[in-house]
Amino acid sequence: MPGTPQRAGPKTQRRVLTVLVASQALGGAGMAAGITVGALLAQDLLGSTGLAGLPVALFTAGAALGVLLIGRISEQWGRRPGLALGHSIAALGSIGVIVAAWARTVPLLLVALFVYGAGTVTGLLARYAGTDLASPEKRGRAAGTVLLATTFGAVAGPALVGPTGTLAAALGLPRLTGPFLLAAVAYSAAALVIALWLRPDPLLLARELRRHAAGPQAGGQRGRRFETGVVTGAAVMICGQLVMIAVMTMTPVHLTQHGHSTQAAGVVIGVHVGAMFLPSALTGLLVDRLGSLPVAASSGGVLLAASLLAALAPPTGAAGIFALATALVLLGIGWNMALVSGTAMVAQAAPAEAGASAQGLADVGMSVAGATGGLASGLVVAGAGYPLLAVCGGVLALTVIPLTARAAHHRPNAPRPPENPVNPVNPVNPVSHEKPENPVNPVNPVN
Repeated sequence: MPGTPQRAGPKTQRRVLTVLVASQALGGAGMAAGITVGALLAQDLLGSTGLAGLPVALFTAGAALGVLLIGRISEQWGRRPGLALGHSIAALGSIGVIVAAWARTVPLLLVALFVYGAGTVTGLLARYAGTDLASPEKRGRAAGTVLLATTFGAVAGPALVGPTGTLAAALGLPRLTGPFLLAAVAYSAAALVIALWLRPDPLLLARELRRHAAGPQAGGQRGRRFETGVVTGAAVMICGQLVMIAVMTMTPVHLTQHGHSTQAAGVVIGVHVGAMFLPSALTGLLVDRLGSLPVAASSGGVLLAASLLAALAPPTGAAGIFALATALVLLGIGWNMALVSGTAMVAQAAPAEAGASAQGLADVGMSVAGATGGLASGLVVAGAGYPLLAVCGGVLALTVIPLTARAAHHRPNAPRPPENPVNPVNPVNPVSHEKPENPVNPVNPVN
């Protein structure tokens, strides 16, 4: 046991982050496939704009199941088998979508999108793996670094809609399956990277360090921290996910309905996905410096601005493309702020012995919100138009502000307690965990 703490130094954390960054860059390219052409593929096979949001609803609903499965496996056996399995499931789902589109079989397409979604959630769950061994003052940056890595593949994926479509056509497949060909290869490679190189397992090592360093009284204030941290963090992420998915899902459909090309829609989604992940390092720094709640509250304002701009953007011409691209950049930034700040709250408050499960439950809420937003978005656009959908998204985004204000008001003592209970990851601890409790009384001669 004495040698265990040395294994969790900065070198180990850097190694874990390097492996996660590599897998995320690959997984990002796979994730972009469903975002970019999922709605268009469904519109083609189902022949209905009202059901164009169904793919996003299906793969976000699949994500809810995937979160539970990957969370349970990670809880039992560690992050490595959980994340590797998740990427493998996403690759399998991608192949299923290709086969379904080639055979024009709608039931198979729906099942494959569900499986694809169950795997794509792995990319988001990986952010928690980045925080497992991070010290409290660097937890936001650790989550941000992992999310930032997704940018490389996520931006490249939509930009390759044209070339991958050409490749698919050359293979005798529908052009819209091109991004899913890329996804199948990218997710398979990501699974291999995790399975071969994510050693030591960050969750298992962090849990061992906490047990080694934490005193027996570590659970005293855990219930209150769990309630305020996990519930507030999850609510912030859920709200951001619901608004982002609803507006983003129907943007490609809105563009193509007004005469823009699939490639143009792919570029708009590409800059949006880039904005979802590119600011992650800066957002993480802000969370570490300013705190999670101010960043979370600000995300509501950014999402509101994005939604209103999308609602007011002209649907045709170069000005329309530019305005929608700007709106979706803001939408991505607002989502990123909600995700990183919410992640830091959940990671800090979740109990060590059930961290992966608590994190998984928070992400289940995100998946359900995404499924709801994806399904409702198509129905709203079919019945009332894209601008109304965007306005509704802006109104929902505002709920983050009173939510975070309430959490700040009900947490007068919260900023201090989390620092010590989480610190056992650093080998400094058994002593520093208990020091804030005892020195107050023994130093005074009253006792």
